[in-house]
Parts: sequence; C-alpha cells; structure tokens
Amino acid sequence: MNSALPPLVLAISLGLGALACAALGHAEPWPAPVAPAIPEASGYVAIPGAAVMPESGRMYHAVFDATRAAEAPGQILPALDMAGSELNLLAATGMPKAHTRFVVVFHGPAVDGILDDAHYRGKYGVANPNLAALSGMRKAGVELFVCGQHLAFAHVDPATLSPDVRVASDALIVLMTYQAQGYTLLSF
Repeated sequence: MNSALPPLVLAISLGLGALACAALGHAEPWPAPVAPAIPEASGYVAIPGAAVMPESGRMYHAVFDATRAAEAPGQILPALDMAGSELNLLAATGMPKAHTRFVVVFHGPAVDGILDDAHYRGKYGVANPNLAALSGMRKAGVELFVCGQHLAFAHVDPATLSPDVRVASDALIVLMTYQAQGYTLLSF
C-alpha cells in the first residue's frame, strides 16, 4: 500500500501542473495599445486594476530632455516616442488637454532627428520618421525647442530644421526654466 502512494502523489502533482499550464495558456492577452493623440508614438495599453492611474484633477507638466538619437534612421527619437506615448495615455484615459503641459528640448545626437526631410534624407537616405510626430505634438500644444548653443558649435543651419521646433538660447536654460516652474524632468 505504501508503494502505491508515491505514484498517486505523482499523478496528482502532474494533474495539477497540467491544469496550471492550461490555465496559463488560456490567459486573456493584454488589450491592444491605442494612440489617440500621437499615432507615430507608442500606444497606451490599459492595465486592468493598475495601482497608479492618471488623476483627472491633476496637472501633468513635464520637460523632456532629448539627447539620444534613434537606434536606426527609420525610427522615432526616444524622447518623442516617450512624450507621445504619455500624451496617448493621458488622452486615452480622458485627461483634459488643459491639464497637460509638455516641453521637449533637443540637443546632442537627437538634433539630427529634427532635420527637415530633405536634409534628413540627404544624411540617412530615408524619410525623417519624426516629422509627423513633431507636427502632431506642436498641434497638441507641446512646446518644442532646440539648443542654439548646440547648433552654433555643431555648425547646424537652423533653416535645415523642422519648422515645428524653435531655437532656444541654450538647452540647459530651457531645462532649468521649466523645472523652476514645477515641470518634471524626463531624460531620453
């Protein structure tokens, strides 16, 4: 009788393991991402039961420090993707536009991503994937700046840039100015 117990325990364990695997295999997939504000950016995936959600009465102010280039010329800049994805999240959750104030300041390697299409194509051989996102963000009220000091020292003609971006005196002045006004610094 004792010799039958281990196979019984083994059978029960295997059965429970199979049930657990079957249950995991039938788990509902994540909801599809939505991008109602900036379609070129990553979409928002609703997280059922999320612990921290946007609050409708809160003001969301952020200044995005855009220094990194995209991994490949056909991809959107990381800072634009992150700013756009947050705009998508806030729009998808019903946040009033008046409660969102975003600023993006470009300097360093990210500046290539704001070149106009002719100059971007000349440099990378592909269309600039950032231009539609820049236009959409400007229309959504996002303030877009490029560092004038970077342009001067890198000998970049401002006429070669997207018209959606304004030249600031210095990226660090933009960052300090908006942080002093209570904007959260996010760096990409």
